[in-house]
Amino acid sequence: MAHSSPAFHFISGLPRSGSTLLAALLRQNPRFHAGMTSPVGSFFSALLKQFGAESEFGPVVTQEQRKRLLAGLFSSYYADQAGRDVIFDTNRQWCARLPALLDLFPQAKVIACVRNVAWVMDSIERLYRANPYEITKLFNDDNERNTVYSRVETLAQRNRLVGLPWSALKDAYYGEHARSLLLVDYDLLVATPERVLRLVYEFLGEPWFEHDFEHVEYDAPEFDQALGLRGLHKVRPKVEVAARRTLLPPDLFEQYAQLDFWKDSRNSEAHVIRTTRDARALEQERN
Repeated sequence: MAHSSPAFHFISGLPRSGSTLLAALLRQNPRFHAGMTSPVGSFFSALLKQFGAESEFGPVVTQEQRKRLLAGLFSSYYADQAGRDVIFDTNRQWCARLPALLDLFPQAKVIACVRNVAWVMDSIERLYRANPYEITKLFNDDNERNTVYSRVETLAQRNRLVGLPWSALKDAYYGEHARSLLLVDYDLLVATPERVLRLVYEFLGEPWFEHDFEHVEYDAPEFDQALGLRGLHKVRPKVEVAARRTLLPPDLFEQYAQLDFWKDSRNSEAHVIRTTRDARALEQERN
């Protein structure tokens, strides 16, 4: 008997905020497939450009053909996962593509991983310093990579590693499709992984699966080596809080610590996993 088509959901949000950890946990469930950033987002963007006014082919491709081609990207790329009931595709640009994604997959949900932006910058800076003999592709020239100030400022630009997904997430958070969005804070995920994951399952409408938080596996050394930033996607075996002091100068840390807009629950219908003041400890709150 032919297996029914899988449900598609999406993992997005900020870099260094737990998306690889979340995928590593979700893939423990034999019904699920999840992984690090896939190329589907890049294929999606490339096809959209071919549909646009700048392309000679745009005028001859109908709306229905466009939708079939874009939906076909997912079914073709994940054809070897036909036995899975749920597929999570990870890409930081998905928050900027909600109108198209939810038209193609009306039941889809987007899980956006977030973290205080100062700690995101600290995490990237820590990896940069751990690879002192590599010239990472994160920076284009010496002007961008010279000091921690130039590196963080570069990463924060609206078209770069942190600034682009931050802007896309803010767009989605206040946009008309925010109800399909769940924000998962990295600090809560590592501190209380089972409680957070149960709320993720509740948001997705999926039956609970007992996960192993003591033995988590994920690494992508070839991908990280090509980027010139070893360890970018390596997940520690045990989910736990690792306390440390920041590498950023105090003024820089303070500047970027103010950018967690998701702490403001006004004017958004997005779901956010927050700490609560009662005995439940965590709840999934729709703003």
